Amino acid sequence: MHVLAQTAVISLAIVNARVWTGDLRRPWADAVAVEGTHIAAVGSSAEIRKLAGAGARIIDAHGAMVVPGFIDSHVHFIEGGFALQSVKLRDARTKAEFIQRIGDFAKTIPAGTWILNGDWDHENWGGELPTRQWIDAVTPNNPVWINRLDGHMSLANSAALTAAGVTRDVKDVSGGTIVRDAAGEPTGVFKDNAMGIVERAVPPAGAEMTDRALRAAMRHVNEQGVVAVHHMGGWGDLAAFERAHAAGTLTTRIYASVPLSSWKRLADTVKARGIGDDWVRIGGLKGFVDGSIGSHTAAMLEPFTDAPNDRGLMVNSEADLYNWALAGDKAGLQLLIHAIGDRAIRVLLDIFERVARENGPRDRRFRIEHAQHIAPADIARFGALGVIPSMQPYHAIDDGRWVDRVIGAERSKGTYAFKSLLDTRASLAFGSDWFVAPPTPLMGIYAAVTRRTLDEKRPGGWVPEQKISVEDALRAYTAGAAYAGFAEGSRGVLKKGMLADITMIDRDLTTIAPETIRDAKIVRTIVNGKVVFEAPEAR
Repeated sequence: MHVLAQTAVISLAIVNARVWTGDLRRPWADAVAVEGTHIAAVGSSAEIRKLAGAGARIIDAHGAMVVPGFIDSHVHFIEGGFALQSVKLRDARTKAEFIQRIGDFAKTIPAGTWILNGDWDHENWGGELPTRQWIDAVTPNNPVWINRLDGHMSLANSAALTAAGVTRDVKDVSGGTIVRDAAGEPTGVFKDNAMGIVERAVPPAGAEMTDRALRAAMRHVNEQGVVAVHHMGGWGDLAAFERAHAAGTLTTRIYASVPLSSWKRLADTVKARGIGDDWVRIGGLKGFVDGSIGSHTAAMLEPFTDAPNDRGLMVNSEADLYNWALAGDKAGLQLLIHAIGDRAIRVLLDIFERVARENGPRDRRFRIEHAQHIAPADIARFGALGVIPSMQPYHAIDDGRWVDRVIGAERSKGTYAFKSLLDTRASLAFGSDWFVAPPTPLMGIYAAVTRRTLDEKRPGGWVPEQKISVEDALRAYTAGAAYAGFAEGSRGVLKKGMLADITMIDRDLTTIAPETIRDAKIVRTIVNGKVVFEAPEAR
C-alpha cells in the first residue's frame, strides 16, 4: 500500500472492491481511500479500514468493480444537453414513425419555436433521405432544422428554408452539398459546409438555455460513469463552462477546444490567462478535414462502392489546414482534427508530419479525431509519428451494419482498427462523439471488445481481428484519454496523489463473458472526492 501521511484525514473509503487501478506497477487492489479531493491510498480493505477514522464515509462495494473515472475524449457537450430536451429520432425505424414523432413533438411547443437536433438515421428505413415534403404538413407553425445522427447533414422544412431565405436559386457551397430534386428544387437536406446556409437563421439559444443544457449534459454523463470530457465546440460554449465553474456547479471536468481557424484568438487567450485548471482547461484547436461516411462526405482515395462517381469531399482546403495547423502548433496549442475517410487521414498525417518537422521537436500530441477508415499503409504512421487516434468504438457496432455496402469489405478491414493501432504503440483515446452516439463508456468497451453490430447479425464481430482486451479498452477511456488531454499527471489512474475521480461498476468487466458487458450498470460516480451519481439501489 502507498504510505499515508500521518496528518491525512480520510473523508471517503471504498472497501471490498475489485479495484482496477490502471497503474501498470500495481494494476489491482481491493480498496481506495480518499482525502478531500485526492486519493490518499490504494491497498487492501483491512489497510484502508484502519486509515478511515470515525468521520469517513465507508462504502462497501460488495465485490463491485472500481476503476478510474471514465474520460470521454470526444463530445459535443452543449449540443448533447440540448438534444436531451428535443425530439428523439435516432431509433425511428420507418418514414411514418419519423414523421409522427416530429409532428407529436411540434404539438408540445409554442408556434414559431424551432425544432432542432433529432439525430435521425435514414439507414433505419433503408437509406432513403427525408425531404421537407415529408414533414411540412405536421409542422406548419414551426421551423424545423434537424440533424442526422452524425452531424454532417440536416433536414429543413419549408418554414426553415423561408426563414433562411433559401429558394431554388441558392448557390452551391464548396465543401458541402445542397440536395436537390429532379426539378432542381432543394429537398431540405444540406450536407457539411452547406448546412451553414440554414444554420445562420437559427436564433441563438441564450445564456439561460445554454446553462440549462450544460446541467442536463453533466447529469447525464455522470450517470454513465463519466467524470471528464473533451469538448469539441466554440467560444460560446467555453463561456458557459466558465459561468458554471465560477458558480461552483461543475460536476464534470472539461477540456474545451475551439475552432482551428481561431488559433490566434486562442493563442492570445492562453497567453493572457493560461490554460485553466483541473475543472476547465483550454488549449485545443478542433478542425475538420472531411465529412462522414454515412453522409457520403468522407474524403476517400477511391470512389464509394455504392456511388462510383463519388469520393466524398474536403470541407477545408489542404492549404488552409496546413497554414492553420502550422500557426496553431507554433503557438504551442494542441491540434485535434477530424478525419474519417482514408484520403482525409492521409492528408492530415502528411500535414502533421510536415508541421512537426518545420516547427521542431516538442510534446505536441497531435490527435486525429475518429480516424475511422485508414488505408493499410497509413496505420503504422500513427505510432511512428506519435499521433493519437481519438476514436469512438460505439460507431463500429453502429456503422458496421452497413459500411461494407458503402466502401466494400476489403476497405472495411482498416475501419476502427483498434488492435492494429495499439500494435503500432499508438496511444489510443476513446470517446463517444455524443450527441452523435450515446455517451456510455460501458457500451464503448463492449463495442471494442466484441465488435458485435447493433443488429446482432455479426455475433462473432465485424472485422473481428480488430477486437481488443477489456483492459486495453478501459485504459483508452482512462489513462489514454487523460494523456490525450495533457492530464495524465492528475487523473486516469488510481494511485496516491491523483484526483479522486472514481467510477464503480456492478460487475468485474474482465471476468464476465464479453457479450454481457453491455448489461453492466454504473453504481456510483465520484468526482473530486464527492459522489455525483449513485444508483437508487446503492443508496
